[in-house]
Amino acid sequence: MKKKYGVSLLIIVTLFIFSGCSFSTTDKASSNSDKTSNSKSIQQIVVGTSATFPQVTFLDQNGKLTGFDIELVKAIDARMPDYKFNFQTMDFANLLLSLNTNKIDFVSNEMEKNKDRSQKYLFNKVPYAFWKTYIIVAKTNNQPIHSLDDLKGKKVLTSATSAEANLLENYNKSHHDAIQIVYTNGASNDTVSQITSGRVDATLGADFSLSLIDPQGKLKIVGEPLASNGVYFVFRKNDDKEQVLANQIDQALKQIKADGTLSKLSVKWLGQDYTKNLETTK
Repeated sequence: MKKKYGVSLLIIVTLFIFSGCSFSTTDKASSNSDKTSNSKSIQQIVVGTSATFPQVTFLDQNGKLTGFDIELVKAIDARMPDYKFNFQTMDFANLLLSLNTNKIDFVSNEMEKNKDRSQKYLFNKVPYAFWKTYIIVAKTNNQPIHSLDDLKGKKVLTSATSAEANLLENYNKSHHDAIQIVYTNGASNDTVSQITSGRVDATLGADFSLSLIDPQGKLKIVGEPLASNGVYFVFRKNDDKEQVLANQIDQALKQIKADGTLSKLSVKWLGQDYTKNLETTK
């Protein structure tokens, strides 16, 4: 009797052990499967940007990519759990080309929305900054320069594919190439050097950018604003996935605006709040 009881007990214990191992293995496999599934559901997004715009998108003293646009994109990413944003840096002039060739998914680099760009690219609907474009010359320049007409016959520095380049190119189309456009790589130290040395006469730039690219105050703004535009992210046009991404970013931007994060980022990196349309707040 005792022998039978012992055998039965051994069988029960053995079954229990195997049963326990089986449940444990199933739970672990299920857990790993969930993680894999969750990982696969997260869409990896490549964000194109330059690394040469001080306080906007640049490398700090430790070689870390940061600035207003960079930290804003990170804040947006934190509010979009189904996406993971990864930055890809390149020359400013290559950003839109890389977007067209699917090397990146959207551009974040203080891109102004204008008529020409809107015909070629998709912009999100919620702007994250507003700026005015001016003529910028050396502080020692006392010539009467107040408008594009005053730049006829002069050399004007600009970055290829920029909104400022678009202004100059459109002016030249109707004025027989009156302005000598000189294209640069977009580096701020190159801009200041070329203007102060006299190699070029002027450049065009946003109101907030002057103190960022010229911290020593060697340049100055002249004349009235040439343009006033909102700043947006740029996506490929006629692409359903890009439209969905742009819509999701707009939702996150609305949250960031509402809770004050956007204004705080602007003040921290740009010196004041450039996130409100000054034309409508006067």
